[in-house]
Amino acid sequence: MRLSRRRRLLVVVPLCVVALLVTGPTAAESGGGGEGGTSTVSGGAGISARVTRLFEEAAVATRRYEAGRRVAQTQKAEAERLETLLTRERKQMAVLNAGLGRIARAQYREGGGVPYTAQMLLAENPEELMRGQRAVWQADLALNNAVDKSRRAEARLAEDEAKAATAWRALNRRTSELAEIKKDIQQKLEEAQWTLQGQGDAEVAAGACRGAVRLDQPDGGSKSPWVPPVETYELSAGYGSGGERWASRHTGQDFAVPIGTPVRAVGAGRVVKVACGGAFGIEIVVQHSDGYYTQYAHLAAVTVDQGDRVGPGQWIGQAGTTGNSTGPHLHFEVRITPELGSSVDPVPWLRRHGVKL
Repeated sequence: MRLSRRRRLLVVVPLCVVALLVTGPTAAESGGGGEGGTSTVSGGAGISARVTRLFEEAAVATRRYEAGRRVAQTQKAEAERLETLLTRERKQMAVLNAGLGRIARAQYREGGGVPYTAQMLLAENPEELMRGQRAVWQADLALNNAVDKSRRAEARLAEDEAKAATAWRALNRRTSELAEIKKDIQQKLEEAQWTLQGQGDAEVAAGACRGAVRLDQPDGGSKSPWVPPVETYELSAGYGSGGERWASRHTGQDFAVPIGTPVRAVGAGRVVKVACGGAFGIEIVVQHSDGYYTQYAHLAAVTVDQGDRVGPGQWIGQAGTTGNSTGPHLHFEVRITPELGSSVDPVPWLRRHGVKL
């Protein structure tokens, strides 16, 4: 059980959760731990259908968001490329303008632009006249070429500035679109998460599980015989830690995860208990071949029934915050019997099975 103040969760559910396809409840029993037969919570099937639709819509929106994000990255790269080009062109324009100034000053000093008649009158001999004319012609040619080059550069600069402005406008538009898509995803996922949690709370209040809500399992399954109980997580309260919400010491390891996160069987085994009520809220206990038992508590939903065989990495439930819990997380225990009071530290136990948290 996690020490934190309960609040509305604003974390986006991982994409693997978004893609879940939840079907209606089965008619299987959920015995164990003194629980009675299956009791379907009023409106449960309708809630499951709503959760399914919301998660599917979020999955579609997520794909749109990811596609738009890739387009935005391309647009940003192009806009930055144009900005780099503009910087280079502006420097070239400064060089060209400086060159034009030098040519103009040189012509002024050397008599450039003096009328041809005046040059004939001032020249002392034909050779001097020809040299002067060649110098003037060369200076005029250089000036005209420089002016033409400067005009072409100015036109190219104006064109590229327009392209850059267009690229940045497109990027800003795409960014705004992505913000709306992301907001829509967050709203849908939050609604789906708390709808799912509300369903779990109703089951706990009723003291009876409505049966497994089957999920499509991840493709390929686990290639390892032992895995962590959740794929992505942050560790919170550890084994043996103190807290006012526990009778003595904390009996497991908590994994901070969003509501709806798939909870996995850490290894192959058989489900010996599915219960909905008490301090642990919705919980599952799995017996493994080495004689140990693992418990998964504070769930929002279960996806297995008592007596089911499970494999390593199989989704057996969805995390939540049912029972004596102050925030969304998975409470995970390792026990030598199915019952509370026989737990061992799960972190070194998992480490002995090749799982490092």
